[in-house]
Amino acid sequence: MITIGITGTLGAGKGTVVDYLVTNKGFRHYSVRDYLRKELENRNMPVNRDTLTNIANSLRAEHGPSHLVEELFKEAQKNGQNSIIESIRNPEEIRNLRQHEGFYLLAVDAEARLRYKRIRSRNSETDQVSYHKFMQNEEREMHSTDPNNQSILACIHVADFVIVNNSNILNLHRSVEDFLNAIKFKSK
Repeated sequence: MITIGITGTLGAGKGTVVDYLVTNKGFRHYSVRDYLRKELENRNMPVNRDTLTNIANSLRAEHGPSHLVEELFKEAQKNGQNSIIESIRNPEEIRNLRQHEGFYLLAVDAEARLRYKRIRSRNSETDQVSYHKFMQNEEREMHSTDPNNQSILACIHVADFVIVNNSNILNLHRSVEDFLNAIKFKSK
C-alpha cells in the first residue's frame, strides 16, 4: 500500500492533484479538512479558515500533534488501498506517517497572486477573503514553534517531491506523473 501525504500552500493545487490521483490512478482520498469540518459541524460551529485552524490546533494539543493523520491513516489501513492523506500541515504528522512503509510526502506550491486567484474562483466557504486576509492566513499557517500548530513551510521542506504549479493543469498532471515515477523508483 502506498500512502501519499499532500502538503502545500493555500490554493496551490493540492485538490487538483488529489482529483487526478483518485480519478486516474485509483487512490482513495482522506482529507484532514473534511475530518475537521465534521468536527466543527458536530460542535455546531461555523466552518471557516479560522475555526478549521483553531479546531485542528486544539485537537492536536488535546490528543497529540499527529492525532489527525493518525485517525485518517487508520481508516486508510482498514481499506488497504493506495491512499492520499490531504492537508498535512504539521511536521509531527509527517514524522508519524514516515514510520509506515510506503509513505511519501508531496508538496504543492505556486506564486501567491496566482494562488489567490485560484481560491477566489473555487468559491468555498473558507476562500471568500481579501488578498490581505489571504496573506495573513498564510503567514499564520506557515510558521510555528508550537508543536501542535500548523507549520506548512517546515512540511514543504521535508517533502520527497515538490511541485511548483505556476502553469496549467496539463503541466501539473505531468508533474504528478514525474512524482509517481520517482516513488516507484524509490520503492524498488
